Amino acid sequence: MDKTIEEIQEKYDLELNRIVNEIKKNRAKLVLLQFPDGLKLYATAVVDFLKSKTKAEFLIWLGSCYGACDTPVGLERIKPKIDLIFQFGHNEMMPSY
Repeated sequence: MDKTIEEIQEKYDLELNRIVNEIKKNRAKLVLLQFPDGLKLYATAVVDFLKSKTKAEFLIWLGSCYGACDTPVGLERIKPKIDLIFQFGHNEMMPSY
């Protein structure tokens, strides 16, 4: 079942407008998004939202994400180069209900 951006925003503050501003400020063309398992079901809705607000292309990291220290390895081999990485987590984004 596809999740909508409205469903995400009811539960979490993912600071998507802040991400849009950072993408624009940095003129990022390729952005990697990393989600923990509990938020992966929202990944495509997040990408759709960000694509509608920016000119960037997005990659979704489907590997593990157990915290800020769990960054993807081997990214330097990706061509074209990734301009920004945004890592989502649960600590600061506890459900708002």
